[in-house]
Amino acid sequence: MEKPVATDAPGVRRVIAAAQAAKAKNLSVVAGTQRRHETAYNEVMKRIHDGAIGDIVSASCYWNQGSLWSVPRQEGWSDVEWQLKNWLYFTYLSGDHICEQHIHNIDVVNWAKKAHPVKAVALGGREVRKAEVYGHIFDHFAVEFEYEDGCLMHSYCRQIDGCANNVSERLVGTKGRANPANRIFGENEYRFSGENLNPYMLEHRHLIESIRGTRAYLNEGEQVAHSTLTAIMGRMAAYTGTSVTWDAAMASEETLMPADLAFGSRAVPAVAVPGVTKLV
Repeated sequence: MEKPVATDAPGVRRVIAAAQAAKAKNLSVVAGTQRRHETAYNEVMKRIHDGAIGDIVSASCYWNQGSLWSVPRQEGWSDVEWQLKNWLYFTYLSGDHICEQHIHNIDVVNWAKKAHPVKAVALGGREVRKAEVYGHIFDHFAVEFEYEDGCLMHSYCRQIDGCANNVSERLVGTKGRANPANRIFGENEYRFSGENLNPYMLEHRHLIESIRGTRAYLNEGEQVAHSTLTAIMGRMAAYTGTSVTWDAAMASEETLMPADLAFGSRAVPAVAVPGVTKLV
């Protein structure tokens, strides 16, 4: 399944239930969070989990880049057809770019922590991308996530041209620090120097091997659902300007996906306004 696996909490809950049903039937599930299949990430993460940097006390993750593509509206297209072709820019389809794209980096920190955050407070807005084609999503987010043990993850994502770009993760521990993509610094120095095979190819190989029983059983449904909800929790905090807990995010009844996606009229939702938009 591709990430994000949902754009709202009801969708996350459905995916968790489906993942549990798949586990009961021994059905394999692999998600599009491909860093979990990349050789270099796995070598570094194995060492982190073995204690190479000690207890993780702080983390930061980034997906800061320029604008992405858009498809100009053509005569005769209904609202829904136009929105589907520009799905990135509508929260009911993408979850906003914190969910659609930045989930990769958020997932790496959850992987390192073997946990999900319990609270989020955030900033965000729509400063540059204001044209109609960009729907109603934000163009930047900054989120402080807090884990149960007090560890803070500082999460930044931006899609604005002409700015400094950065797509990475950083972990700080009691014995060192890590760039999970390839390096550990501190008491247990390590730099990955092997062959780093294409993770997109590896995730499919690993799924097939799990199905055939030639590797350990894989069911990534629940973990990708948790990373999806982490991103949704950050979006909720930014959209509303409030502190949002994991339990509140998981219990949310806000349903973004319409029951009927037949081509026709569908108004673009208003852009969220922090301090005005309410948590549902």
